[in-house]
Amino acid sequence: MTEPDVPAKPVAKPVAKTAPRRAGAAPRAWQRMLSGRRLDLLDPSPLDVEIEDIAHGLARVARWNGQTSGANIFSVAQHSLLVEKISRRTHPDLDARWRLCVLLHDAPEYVIGDMISPFKAVLGGDYKAVEARLLSAICVRFSLPVGWPDQLLKIVKAADRASAYFEATRLAGFAEEEAKAFFGRPARLDAGVEKDYLTPWEAETAKARFLKRFEELAP
Repeated sequence: MTEPDVPAKPVAKPVAKTAPRRAGAAPRAWQRMLSGRRLDLLDPSPLDVEIEDIAHGLARVARWNGQTSGANIFSVAQHSLLVEKISRRTHPDLDARWRLCVLLHDAPEYVIGDMISPFKAVLGGDYKAVEARLLSAICVRFSLPVGWPDQLLKIVKAADRASAYFEATRLAGFAEEEAKAFFGRPARLDAGVEKDYLTPWEAETAKARFLKRFEELAP
């Protein structure tokens, strides 16, 4: 896959202070992060995106609406790492920059949460538009292309569906035939990989491992 031209990494701006809301003002459409950044959900700026905020949020967002077995939630951070791990197995020559895209494919969920597919279908285009704007801002922030090539999108989708199959059958109570009907049946994972990546981690572990993999892949 050829390397595209990518935007320069934006220069960090000072953390904005929040003014109190005046009577009659428009409803708040931003999210305050632990970093102090204030991310506008309707018009997100790459300058307000921090990887620490992404990792912290994704490590605390539950897949499957929390309906998974184990003492801990199966987080979006852990899911993202599993998807990237599967993509390495299926496409071992994939460039590190594209691997970073795979890792960040669900990054907008640090702000908007992980809505299950049936609910996304009900919400329709509005949800997709917000998600797309957030992903674009995230890509610009980390010097990644905003428009991903079709080949990469196919790799992400295949790895995402494979991860969903394993999560569904190992953690979410799906029978194998039921999961196969929804997600297809992927090749088996190595026993060690399955035990590691499909045992729900504590939030701080998921955050730390997500950050570590990001640092390994970031340009």
